[in-house]
Amino acid sequence: MKKIKITQVKSAIDRPERQKQTLVALGLKKMNASKEVEATPQILGMVRKVEHLVKVEEI
Repeated sequence: MKKIKITQVKSAIDRPERQKQTLVALGLKKMNASKEVEATPQILGMVRKVEHLVKVEEI
C-alpha cells in the first residue's frame, strides 16, 4: 500500500464541526502539522472532505 503525507495548510477556525473532526481523525491538530498515513479508501475519502485545508504529497 502506498503512503501519503498530509499537511494542514489552512486553519480550521470558522469551519463546520464535521471538518474539524475530520482533521483530528487524520491526526492534524495544528497548522503546518504533517502526518504520514497509508492511502486507504477511508483516508482518501477524509482527505477529499477537507482538501481545501490540506496539502497531500505521495511518498
